[in-house]
Amino acid sequence: MLIGRKKEQRILSEVYQAEESKFVAVYGRRRVGKTYLIRESLNSRFLFQHTGYYGGKLTDELFEFCASLREYGLKDFQKPKNWLEAFELLKSLIRSSEEKRKVIFLDELSWMDTRGSDFIMALEGFWNGWASARTDILLIVCGSVTSWMLSKIIHNKGGLYNRLSYKIHLHPFSLRECEEYIRSRNIVMNRHQILECYMIMGGIPFYWSFLEKGFSLPQNIDRIFFAKDAPLEHEFDHLYSALFKKPELYVKIISALAKKKAGMTREELLKATRQADSGNFTIRLEELESCGFLRKYRQYKMKERGAVYQLIDNFTLFYYKFLEEKPTDEHYWSNQINMPQVNTWCGLAFERVCLEHVPQMKQALGISGVLSEEYSWACKADPANGIYGSQIDLMIVRKDQVINLCEMKFSRKQYTLTAKDDEEIRRKTTDFLSVTNARYAIHTTLVTPYGVADGSYAGNIQNVITTDDLFS
Repeated sequence: MLIGRKKEQRILSEVYQAEESKFVAVYGRRRVGKTYLIRESLNSRFLFQHTGYYGGKLTDELFEFCASLREYGLKDFQKPKNWLEAFELLKSLIRSSEEKRKVIFLDELSWMDTRGSDFIMALEGFWNGWASARTDILLIVCGSVTSWMLSKIIHNKGGLYNRLSYKIHLHPFSLRECEEYIRSRNIVMNRHQILECYMIMGGIPFYWSFLEKGFSLPQNIDRIFFAKDAPLEHEFDHLYSALFKKPELYVKIISALAKKKAGMTREELLKATRQADSGNFTIRLEELESCGFLRKYRQYKMKERGAVYQLIDNFTLFYYKFLEEKPTDEHYWSNQINMPQVNTWCGLAFERVCLEHVPQMKQALGISGVLSEEYSWACKADPANGIYGSQIDLMIVRKDQVINLCEMKFSRKQYTLTAKDDEEIRRKTTDFLSVTNARYAIHTTLVTPYGVADGSYAGNIQNVITTDDLFS
């Protein structure tokens, strides 16, 4: 059963029914459900489907491609010596078909592009010189090595430049889609439990597929991550090596960001990873951002050069906090409930979930139709000028002259604002107005799972956003 993905399903339906040939690229991080989306949306109506062979040489890739050609009905052909000849064989298969719409699905495309194989040149020739001139072909390419997909297909500056009919960037599930998914599997969890699970796994459907009914959430987490031979025990290493052909620098960047809650500038990351200042480093950051591992944000009223990169991938944050040095206790998570280390992580993980659901927050505020931009902001202490020093993780700056200053507070019950909370919020507001001279109205907005308890300071909050709002 295909959950969500309505926009993506609509695109694939339209290109299937089109009366001219179409070329579609689907990309996104590993385990997000790209292949499943394509198969389910098109009911596996493929004239030809082939998946690249991980780690293979050119001879291996061509052998597997020939095996797929035979599987889909091509008979009596000589083994190709290169990709140009291989695509000629694919043309023969297409010519022999009486199908009205000839769907060609090439999965894990980057694995076919071995060193010196001229695969991209052959693909360009197949599409530009032959398939695009027909009216009956739907070519869909897909890959988990997002860096390769971006550089070789999405942003190709050669023969495939501007040739794509559509590019589909498949994102992780939202909280609501995760709720729909577990309901489809008859797993009983309330929304707070779904939220806590999302704080660990993010919206990656593959990770959620390991949940089993009849177990509590802590038992499931122990079984999936901490038990002997746990199914996701080695997921971190597999994830980055599958996404990036040379993952070492990417992991260095991620590791540095895992230590900095507020994020780091490009210059700080260069220093932390001991890398030379080059365009290649910028490309690596862009690729990590495209995969959804980090977010890049500008600070309010600061130029692009002051942009900050912040680790936002839920699973990666969980890994560095609890799995990098895996505990020997197979029931670790069940035994850590309400422990200080877990509570500290909950606060950070909840903030990240909120940052992934800003559209839902805007809907809760009733400003979905108002032009707005999101920023973070920070300033250093300057006692001589009455500046305390502040960090604001999320500000929604609206065209209607209002700024929602968002505070994210994780709690397992209604949140009670203390005198310390009230003072901290007032200091942040004062610092922000003093440093920026902003003339917008400031609306203090509290995002907390169960809302705010009545108390002396609750009236100072203009807007409250709850877990239910994040599920909208």
